[in-house]
Amino acid sequence: MEYVKFGNTGMDVSRICLGAMGFGDSEKWIHKWVLNEEHSRPVIKKALDLGINFFDTANIYSMGESENVLGNALKDYAKRDDIVLATKVHQTMRPGHPNGGGLSRKAIMSEIDHSLERLGTDYVDLYIIHRWDYDTPIEETMEALHDVVKSGKARYIGASAMYAWQFQKAQYTAKHNGWTKFVSMQNHYNMIYREEEREMIPFCRDEKIAITPYSPLASGRLTRDWSETTLRSETDMTQHAKYDPMMEADRSIVKRLAEVATNHGVTRDKIALAWLLNKDQVIAPIIGAQKEGHLESAVAALDIHLTLDEMNYLEELYIPHPVVGALANPENN
Repeated sequence: MEYVKFGNTGMDVSRICLGAMGFGDSEKWIHKWVLNEEHSRPVIKKALDLGINFFDTANIYSMGESENVLGNALKDYAKRDDIVLATKVHQTMRPGHPNGGGLSRKAIMSEIDHSLERLGTDYVDLYIIHRWDYDTPIEETMEALHDVVKSGKARYIGASAMYAWQFQKAQYTAKHNGWTKFVSMQNHYNMIYREEEREMIPFCRDEKIAITPYSPLASGRLTRDWSETTLRSETDMTQHAKYDPMMEADRSIVKRLAEVATNHGVTRDKIALAWLLNKDQVIAPIIGAQKEGHLESAVAALDIHLTLDEMNYLEELYIPHPVVGALANPENN
């Protein structure tokens, strides 16, 4: 396993992060393909055996059950100081109730305690805002996150899936007030979705902010022929919403991916991950593995070196895509 500094911090993380959205309880979650605790634990154990020390979850995943599952396994299989643990806040945890989500001071202070209880730990290494909150002043959010860090409940803070101007505004607000700044951006980025290269990634590169892309394999669409189906591809409506509209434009890119994989004698996922790992500021793609073999394959991607010609060949057919991930202002709809 390779380890690198987490952006402009002194913390070391593995170059592969295990994402826990696929662990939890399918009865509590929109995704029916998630693994229950019994089937999740071997995958988490395998990650540790492979040297992965970076784990990512969120309060919303299976309405808290993902945090329970991940926390239980890590307590049994690892020492707390040896792992880097991240969770997120923003989404509605109590539908229909006031203050049930968002990034108000009230929500953040409540949700960090709920997450820590489910994870079975006194602190998280990285506390991430899951989306932008149009209904809360950014000053309120950043001061609350600063207080979470100063209380010892989080070591660092990060952000996810927003527009670059929003991320810049948050960073400016923190700097102007002497509050804790974000050290990472968990954004939607893969071979068939590269809109982040326009504004967000150049900003992160300039500021030495760690990038931890989610959906690095485009929910499986970069791993197989599109004629092949899985339970996830058949039931994951989020996947369809993200990738179906540009399917025809992306088809030629996936064809080239398959060609390069064949030339290297490896599976497609390895090339898709190797492409990401070649990108500046990409610290650790978030791998949503549901089988031990998925993790073994992801780690093997670290040994693949793509030439500049291969990188260009994989990239040159990309065309602009609609923005997917960042929330639009509901007032503009």
